[in-house]
Amino acid sequence: MTGMEKLWGVKEVAEYLGIPVQTLYRWRCQGYGPRGRRMGKHVRYIPDDVREWVVSLRDEVA
Repeated sequence: MTGMEKLWGVKEVAEYLGIPVQTLYRWRCQGYGPRGRRMGKHVRYIPDDVREWVVSLRDEVA
């Protein structure tokens, strides 16, 4: 994680990716998308993990 950057919630990740929150939830259920971590009833994402996931799509997206 870069410095002390705070974890992102579902809304922040969806906004960053430019997708609806429901899409992110659906991807999570399908085992797709950036890795999230459950913290109690919340899902949190490390921003660098989200960015790395986006970069990894370069090879998958035609």
